[in-house]
Amino acid sequence: MRKTLVLISLLFVGWQLRAQDIHFSQFNFSPMTLNPAMAGQFDGDYRFVANHRTQWRSVTQPYQTTGGSVDARQPLDIKNLGAGLSMYSDKAGDSQLSTFQLNLAASYLLPLSRDSLHSIAFGVQTGLTHRRINYEDLYFDQQYSNGIFNPNSATGEAFAREARTYLNLNLGASYFWKVAHRKMISAGVALHNISRPRQSFYNDPEIKLDMRWTAHASAEWEVSDKIDVLPSILYMHQGPHRQFTLGVMGRYILKDYPGVYRAVFLGWHGRTRDAGFLTAGLEYDNWQVGVSYDINFSQLNVASNYRGGFEISAIYIFRQQKLRRVIHKSCPDFL
Repeated sequence: MRKTLVLISLLFVGWQLRAQDIHFSQFNFSPMTLNPAMAGQFDGDYRFVANHRTQWRSVTQPYQTTGGSVDARQPLDIKNLGAGLSMYSDKAGDSQLSTFQLNLAASYLLPLSRDSLHSIAFGVQTGLTHRRINYEDLYFDQQYSNGIFNPNSATGEAFAREARTYLNLNLGASYFWKVAHRKMISAGVALHNISRPRQSFYNDPEIKLDMRWTAHASAEWEVSDKIDVLPSILYMHQGPHRQFTLGVMGRYILKDYPGVYRAVFLGWHGRTRDAGFLTAGLEYDNWQVGVSYDINFSQLNVASNYRGGFEISAIYIFRQQKLRRVIHKSCPDFL
């Protein structure tokens, strides 16, 4: 009974609150949802990213988010330019509330020092979001008579629409400091939903998508020949919603020499008043794979029994082989 009451309360609150943007626990494995300035900012030529998240399977119809992106560093040999394409699909709850998002991003890297150890990138992202809801599997008060549910009864609701499409416009900036090999620091800020598009299925002009402010920072720091620490922090603010995530991972390097790189990592992050998540993963040459699980600490744990969401991410970085000019020097047969 307690689980039922908590679930009903959750659904009621979720109906009243304004929507949040798509985001992942492993935010460092999802650069295109984090900050437009991250497009093309990596060591390589092309980066392919895939993310999948399943949440609240222990409570209700699972919420699922799947997406991916591809971005390029210096496309068409244009120096300091970055470009990226991202696509995400999200489905939530019994209403199958779905969100499909397609975005294009571009960034420009500005060196702040002659040695290129300090640099800052500015990025812009734009695209379309399509949202749809299915009313058929939703139940309403007027469909109950003397405690008996009749699915054929009128809902008493006047739905204006079941889909809406709007334009996305996001801006961001990121700072990068490459101290040394295996010693790097980055930080950034971003602003999403600058145009504040309408999102109401009742055609209410006052219900708009809130802007999302994001601040983030991360580092990779060598502490020994085999061990690096990777701290990271994220703060997001969107309307009445706030999220603060802080954590650290440790990396153990198995092999590291030209053309071969093997490492494993493990870490813990916490989100204030919400959840914590454990992350483990593997780095294998150009591949990075991370798996995480959210442990729910919020008031919903009465229904969730502390079970939250499973997430998996993968990154592949393609590096073109650069042809080197070999200079031959003729030597006489006899000296």
